[in-house]
Amino acid sequence: MKKRLRSAALFVVALVLLALVWEGYKALGEATDGRVLGFDLPARTNDAAMPHVWEVLSRFGEQEGRGSTRTIGLTVLEAAWYTFRLAMGGFLIGVAVGLVLAVVMQRFRLAERGLLPYIVLSQTVPLVALAPLVVGWGGNLSLGGLEWEQWMSVTVIAAYLAFFPVAVGALRGLQSPSPEAVELMDSLAASWSRTLLKLRFPAAVPYRVPALKLAGAAAVVGAIVAEISTGLRGGIGRLIIEFNREGTSDPSKVYTAVIGAAVLGLAVAGLIALLDLFLMRNRPKADVL
Repeated sequence: MKKRLRSAALFVVALVLLALVWEGYKALGEATDGRVLGFDLPARTNDAAMPHVWEVLSRFGEQEGRGSTRTIGLTVLEAAWYTFRLAMGGFLIGVAVGLVLAVVMQRFRLAERGLLPYIVLSQTVPLVALAPLVVGWGGNLSLGGLEWEQWMSVTVIAAYLAFFPVAVGALRGLQSPSPEAVELMDSLAASWSRTLLKLRFPAAVPYRVPALKLAGAAAVVGAIVAEISTGLRGGIGRLIIEFNREGTSDPSKVYTAVIGAAVLGLAVAGLIALLDLFLMRNRPKADVL
């Protein structure tokens, strides 16, 4: 409990330090006219590029536009919730695919040699180039009369990023039991499936949890980038584009959507941390990585 409280306190301190660094950099640029020791600062510090932290936070409670009764905070929250659902759908699909691949590669050494290089290679494809292809392929699919929706493409792209850390992390975890432990299961005439369930899966938990954290973050990034690339409305990615159009006249509004995306990533990380507590509750502390 004390460790969790300490982590929460450090997180709050980190946020405060980030705000202080932001304001300090802005103050330095304004005081030196954007030049330090004869060199231009890498980022502009005027109000159009770097609004004050309190100005950005105050925008969450203001109206979205003239004649609108909705606040910017509510709009950002609804967009983040929409993207969260798409990212979680991709996360679950990615976890399922990653676990299946890990089990197959652990069971068959030939499958590991044949699949693992392509799994690693798959992550080198830029999402900006992949998103239009997925949308195009989806538009040509016919699933028993079910029409392919644009949000499905976003979920698939999120799953595409999420499966990789799960496949690699789970494979390492499934291969982690010592030869002595495997020989003990063999001496008890345990089948491969029973060894998998009773030995390999429990041994892989410390490896799977960090992999799930990476997969959750990747799913959120994939969903946001896919929303921007495909033009899907309703999510936080599209909201960033829409608010960015008003960046010249209202720079603070742009950062509200960016903060919403960051909070979305933190929410997913928090959910996986709760899963970590559940999975690790009965394990000795020495076994927890």
